Amino acid sequence: MSEGFENEDIRRRLMLVDDHPMWLEALSGDLEDDGFEIVATATTGDEALKRARATRPEVLLMDLQIPDPDGATCTEILLDEFPEMLVLVISASGERDDVLRAVKAGAKGYMVKSASPDELLDGVRRTAAGDAVFTPGLAGMVLGEFRRMVTRAEAHNDTGPALTTREIEVLRQVAKGLAYREIAERLFVSHRTVQNHVQNVLRKLQLHNRVELALYAIEQGYHDGEPPTVI
Repeated sequence: MSEGFENEDIRRRLMLVDDHPMWLEALSGDLEDDGFEIVATATTGDEALKRARATRPEVLLMDLQIPDPDGATCTEILLDEFPEMLVLVISASGERDDVLRAVKAGAKGYMVKSASPDELLDGVRRTAAGDAVFTPGLAGMVLGEFRRMVTRAEAHNDTGPALTTREIEVLRQVAKGLAYREIAERLFVSHRTVQNHVQNVLRKLQLHNRVELALYAIEQGYHDGEPPTVI
């Protein structure tokens, strides 16, 4: 078994979205050699939406620059429908606006295509295990922007948002990269209860998605594991 699957909780069903067939073929081969199952590929936004809905991949590797709708828009649409899906953006662009847009759309991490094959493979493994993965330099950019966002939100409430004990417990689990189902099992509550808690925390903190929520947990010291992985 591949070293990527020492963690039993790793998600193995992948979908790849990129408008370069040779890139898709090469990356698919490496991932299959590592033990992942490629359930679908797509080269356009329309294909990505249709095939993701049909195959329900656990992890989606998404390029940003694809024919409409673009990668960030597809990410936002699919995560609204399938909130437990993990999205790793793999793009030629390392521009600030592209990175922040992807994260705000809900992407779990962001890597640039100039990374080595081993780095990309390790990034996919870590994403599949629930980690937030960023190419060097991008993690600092994202956290810096996030700190500014939290500071603006806290300016509206000098005492900070009041979270319940259960909300904090859910927040800790989200920061670990666990899916709602896994959180529900650990806390002995229903899947719907976890979703409700997450929505309440997002509203209180004025955040948009679970990625921003995980970054908040790290920033506030709720995360008792590793910070976002820098490849």
